[in-house]
Amino acid sequence: MIAPSRLLASLLLLLPLLAPAAPRVEDSIAQRAQACTLCHGKEGRAAADGYYPRLAGKPAGYLYKQLLNFRDGRRDYGLMSELIAPLSDAYLLELAQYFARLELPYPAPQPPGVDAATLAQGQRLVTRGDAARRLPACAQCHGEQLTGVQPFVPGLLGLPRDYLNGQLGAWRSGQRHAVAPDCMAQVAKSLQLEEINAISHWLAAQPLPPGSKPAERPAAALPLACGGLQ
Repeated sequence: MIAPSRLLASLLLLLPLLAPAAPRVEDSIAQRAQACTLCHGKEGRAAADGYYPRLAGKPAGYLYKQLLNFRDGRRDYGLMSELIAPLSDAYLLELAQYFARLELPYPAPQPPGVDAATLAQGQRLVTRGDAARRLPACAQCHGEQLTGVQPFVPGLLGLPRDYLNGQLGAWRSGQRHAVAPDCMAQVAKSLQLEEINAISHWLAAQPLPPGSKPAERPAAALPLACGGLQ
C-alpha cells in the first residue's frame, strides 16, 4: 500500500501534466493594436460615437507624427497621452505603419443637418478657399480628392462631423498645435465658427471616390509653409 505522503507527492508532480495548457496569446502588432481599436473602432475603421477618427489607410507619416504630438504634448487628450507616454519612437512608427497598411471600407456619408446655403459655403471654402482673405482651399493641401497626400497630409473625407468640428475648433483655440510654422492653426484662426460648421457638414456628407487612397504627391506647391510636414 502506498503511503499517503508519497501518493500526495506523486499527484503534485502530475498536476502540471493534467492541468490544461495556458492559451497562447498572439504576439504581433495586430494583436497589440487592439488597444487602439477599443476607441477607434474595429481595426481602426472609426468609432460609431462620431468623435474618434478613422486610422486605417491614413498616411503612415501623418499617423506617426500625431502619435509623437500626443506623447510630447503638442496635442492634448489625456487618454491618448497616457496610453502612449511610455512608448518609443520605433514602436509608435510600427503602430503607424500597421494602420496605414489597412484597406477597409469607409462608412456611408452622414446626412447633412444644415441648409443648402450653408453646405454651399462649406463646399466653396473646401474647394476654392477665399483669396480675398488669403485663405487657401482645403483641397490645396489635403489633395484634389480630399483623401490626403503622402507622406504627412491626412484625408478629410470619411471623418465624423463631430471630429472635424472638434479638431478645427482645437486648432482655432490653440488647444492643438504643431511644429512651427503651424499652418493649420493659421487657417483655423482665419475661420469663423459658422464657417467651421459649414466645412464639417459638407465634408462629412461627401462619399469617397472608389478605391480612395492618399495621393502620392501634391498636385501643386503647397500654399503655406507647414512645420508639421517636415
